Amino acid sequence: MTDTTRIPKTSGSGRIGIVHLGLGAFHRAHQAVYLERYRQRTGDTRWGVSSANLRASVGLVDALREAGYRYHVAEYADSQTLTLREIGVIEETLFSGRDAEGQWGRDRETLLARLAAPGTRLVTLTVTEKGYFLNPASGELLADDPMIAADIATPTQPRTAPGILVEALARRREAGLPPFTVLSCDNMPDNGKRTRNAVIQLAERRDAALSEWIEREVAFPCSMVDRIVPAMTEADFARLNELGVEDPNAVVGEAFAQWVVEDDFPQGRPDWAADGVEMVADVAPFETMKLRMLNGSHSLLAYLGAPEGIETVFEAVSRDDLRALLRRYMLEEAAPTLAMPEGTDLAAYADSLLARFANDSLRHRLHQIAMDGSQKLPQRWLQGSLARCEAGQAVPCTALGLAAWIRYTAGRDRQGAAYPVDDPLASRFAELHGRHGQDPEALVTAFLAMDDVVPPALAADAAFAEAVLTAYRSLTEQGLDGALAALACSSA
Repeated sequence: MTDTTRIPKTSGSGRIGIVHLGLGAFHRAHQAVYLERYRQRTGDTRWGVSSANLRASVGLVDALREAGYRYHVAEYADSQTLTLREIGVIEETLFSGRDAEGQWGRDRETLLARLAAPGTRLVTLTVTEKGYFLNPASGELLADDPMIAADIATPTQPRTAPGILVEALARRREAGLPPFTVLSCDNMPDNGKRTRNAVIQLAERRDAALSEWIEREVAFPCSMVDRIVPAMTEADFARLNELGVEDPNAVVGEAFAQWVVEDDFPQGRPDWAADGVEMVADVAPFETMKLRMLNGSHSLLAYLGAPEGIETVFEAVSRDDLRALLRRYMLEEAAPTLAMPEGTDLAAYADSLLARFANDSLRHRLHQIAMDGSQKLPQRWLQGSLARCEAGQAVPCTALGLAAWIRYTAGRDRQGAAYPVDDPLASRFAELHGRHGQDPEALVTAFLAMDDVVPPALAADAAFAEAVLTAYRSLTEQGLDGALAALACSSA
């Protein structure tokens, strides 16, 4: 069954009230959909979006311009049930990254002017964990990173999301304008607080008075976002073509979507609760639940499955042993670390996640999920594992997952074929594998010693370190089947 929702473009350009940093598939399939629902329900055009790409590709920016900023979102409940939406809430696309010739910031000044405009009241971000330039373990700004160092040296020509926010806020302060609210929509614990830390730490290196003004005046509410949005495939485009939609900018996602937002917007916000946005006083419990149960499960599948030739989440959860592993991980290792509001049924949540993972219409590639593990694993696995280990409780599923991540970072599958390791620390991983690849104990010890990824107290836990080493040996010597069988025997 296909439900097609065609939305007429608002006549003229609606006023831009939101600037978004991170023009990617998730933003277009999640926040933009909620905003489109709001616009169509209310007729309020004050919250149109200017969306900027800060990464290396200018193609999507120009393609959306050529399409009049229209694109389609295909929402699959399963392979037979599809809702097709046409989205028109994006009013402008900009490019502030580095182009193919190595030049920076084609539209940077336009972006900064848009951020400094009186009508801009909200800035949202989906720049991935690494886009905040924070140490994933400590939360400290990576001041020595070349991108951040460039923003410190030339703050009026920023390259990073924190740098763009600092320069835009400096311009607003200089003009006597109130600051915009900054809403992170990335999968990080306390994402608003971490965004605030990145911006304030960078501002401190520029101007103490500016930093103090940001700390005092700017709101950084936290949020939790949830929707599975895999990369588009040729099969996805082919199905849309069969429906009469030829849209190179289309995105695909599951039917399920959730957005939980801390209600702290001094300059106003859309009245979007009726459109499904959950406005709450404290996002943290929902955010941690999603990170540890959904995202943690995804990471388990990615690092265990991809080197074995398992391509997608659907393919992975179709295996009884991997499905059982996820349920055990969620209920025995993740759920006990959560402090949820009364009445939350975590077993039912686990069941709902397994059902979503089994959506046969989505080809969510494991290699896509595996990207940037060094930035994701602290909040998905390691912080919860530390709490359990400190309480004297074992985390065998997580130990297996960490062992699988170490194996994954070698960049070769079980048959010896190479694949790219997409991670900010990829060169360090390669060096460690080159030095210790023939000595499992030394290799595991070296990875556990990466204190910008693994909390030192967790690495120092002898039982945890031994569990990771045992799992690594099992994976490398017996493969996935043997490692899962060993884990099952250990719990019997």
